[in-house]
Amino acid sequence: MNRNLLVYNSLTRQKEVFKPITDGYVGMYVCGPTVYSDVHLGNCRTFMSFDLIYRYLLFLGYKVRYVRNITDVGHLLDDGEDRMSKGSRADDLEPMEVAQKYTNGFHEMMHIFNTLAPGIEPRATGHIIEQIEMVQDILDKGYGYIKNGSVYFDTLNFAEKTGEYGRLSGRVIEELLSESRDNLKNQDEKNHPSDFAIWMKASDEHIMKWNSPWSVGFPGWHLECSAMSTKYLGKTFDIHGGGNDLKFPHHENEIAQNIGACGCQPANYWIHTNMLLMNGKKMSKSDGNTISPSELFTGDSEHVTKGYSPMVVRFFMLQSHYRSPNDLTDDALQAAEKGFKRLFEAYKSLEQLDSPEVKGAPLDLSIEQTIEGAFLNMDDDFNTPKTIARLFELVTIINSLKDGQLKINEISKDGIAKIKTAMKAIIFNIFGLKDESESSAGTMDGLMNLVIELRQLARVNKDWTTSDKIRDALGEINIQIKDGKEGTSWSYK
Repeated sequence: MNRNLLVYNSLTRQKEVFKPITDGYVGMYVCGPTVYSDVHLGNCRTFMSFDLIYRYLLFLGYKVRYVRNITDVGHLLDDGEDRMSKGSRADDLEPMEVAQKYTNGFHEMMHIFNTLAPGIEPRATGHIIEQIEMVQDILDKGYGYIKNGSVYFDTLNFAEKTGEYGRLSGRVIEELLSESRDNLKNQDEKNHPSDFAIWMKASDEHIMKWNSPWSVGFPGWHLECSAMSTKYLGKTFDIHGGGNDLKFPHHENEIAQNIGACGCQPANYWIHTNMLLMNGKKMSKSDGNTISPSELFTGDSEHVTKGYSPMVVRFFMLQSHYRSPNDLTDDALQAAEKGFKRLFEAYKSLEQLDSPEVKGAPLDLSIEQTIEGAFLNMDDDFNTPKTIARLFELVTIINSLKDGQLKINEISKDGIAKIKTAMKAIIFNIFGLKDESESSAGTMDGLMNLVIELRQLARVNKDWTTSDKIRDALGEINIQIKDGKEGTSWSYK
């Protein structure tokens, strides 16, 4: 925690020195998935970005209470139908079966991408009481009104009294006429088109509904995050995050609800991730410009020439800053795959380097500067692209030492140890990458040792034909063998 971490705050639109409310402790709330369908790859990018932020805060020594919700009620379509009800009809399941099915799928995908689980993962349906209480608090403060059993948030009154509405998204009331998700429903009940429902009276056919002081109904979509973040992190906490698409209306309305209920901003830092594009365009099912995570892994899509492993996809995501758009293309994935393999080959080679005990070796100072630069990049709003560039400066040094372009006595034992410590921390603990060859590494090493022994036997017997055949056959499957003073080694090209 001695490092000076800068975080871009969407609320103030500038980088700020990160200062938690409580020393050594961070409260972080991230808007989770709406569980009515399979997880979208763009959402995966968002959750991987916050996994990186979570990991780096832990690395810095903070105790982090990471809360990520599950939306299983109140998320309305344009026709006013709840998404869970639609999913229930489509899958011929009860709404909670739908929620559980897609929650399980979401968890499985997050595990595949090696994200850390949040400390708390509350569901909207498990916090109806808290949401009803918050609606009442908003009414008591004069920021809500009741119409025909539904309760609406009075945005004009709120904006006039606080000046806060539109601050996060940069919009003004005149621009907020018909943009809330529930605006196409019950427009005639509202005092102003920008008002939004915090409790909605349910129709007879509506499946998911609860008793309340105002009607049998259900909470508005925005209310759940306000209620649950307050319950688990307090009225004001450190970080609130989500995708850029949630700035308005979701996060703007969250802020209004929290200030309307308790008179305080819910979070000191608002962090938003940018979108995942594909082939330079927004992902869209309607025009076919989309790909699912499973299609990306198997290669079963017209948009890729082959399948890519989950860790290659994660490494690809890290190559763009979380606040920048990330353009998914086959060429970019191929480049990420090459970079990923090169990084892990260098890390394996690092384990084999052994330097004599020397002091003041020529490379030591530049290595220290490169490592410090990598962490300074992470301190600068979690800048992974620049951190990766620093990692590959170390990769170049490792490969030059391995190939003899640099002499091993140009680096000290302490210098090698520092590279090992830094690369292990960044690659595994912060970036959350895994060596995907680990599960088969023992078998592969055993097979390669046998192949190398057979080739060595052929060379001893001066059977150059067999020796060359083994070398060439390995080359065809992208395995390279090198003969040196210490013996023969192998690596992937």
